[in-house]
Amino acid sequence: MRTARTQWSEADVQKTPQARPGCFVCLSISDTGCGMSTEVMEHLFEPFFTTKPVGSGTGLGLAAVYGIVMQHSGFVLVDSVVGSGSTFRLYLPWSAAVAAKEDRTQQADSQARGTQTLLLVEDEEQLRNISVQMLQQQGYRVFAAADGVEAMRLWEQHGPTIDLLLSDMVMPGGLTGTALGEKLLQQKPQLKVILTSGYSEEIIELESRSQAQFTFLAKPFRYQQLLDTVRLSLLGNRDR
Repeated sequence: MRTARTQWSEADVQKTPQARPGCFVCLSISDTGCGMSTEVMEHLFEPFFTTKPVGSGTGLGLAAVYGIVMQHSGFVLVDSVVGSGSTFRLYLPWSAAVAAKEDRTQQADSQARGTQTLLLVEDEEQLRNISVQMLQQQGYRVFAAADGVEAMRLWEQHGPTIDLLLSDMVMPGGLTGTALGEKLLQQKPQLKVILTSGYSEEIIELESRSQAQFTFLAKPFRYQQLLDTVRLSLLGNRDR
């Protein structure tokens, strides 16, 4: 493991789209393991993606690292060769001025950034924190709860400002995501509701309900899928 100060120019960024121009501190970590294939590299930072046997890993570790680095206006580069190990390079802004500089990609897509308020309900803490980071990075204001009971308390305080509910279907505390969505829709019919789950039985139950009321996002999902689903659902909300 080593650290170094590096400078990225506009010309460098043209060759490496993941990077950003400016001065960065690079934390480089290398191993001499088995390396990774191109296919594995394509999914490396996706939540729930893992090459380990079932029960041996959650697939959330690298997703958490990626979310934290991105939240601090940095980026991550990875080099790997099968049979020769891997090198991870984490780049973080050298100064506060650079850290405050807006992401070039976000500037190009500024009209696609969200401005609405979301209520996120997810009992798995690591996934909840990563989701909040990614959504906030896109411009959304996010209230986060670990269960339906906590979500109702947040709703009582901020309900008039909340545009969308994003909730897991199975939660502790006796109030499911589906029941929570139905309850909040009674109070605010224009609310958009996205439910997530990895259980096929719940998918069947959800499909029997009104599709006009609920949008379903199956787990595991890629974060681009999450962002696209939220954006499209809110666009539908504008059309009402």
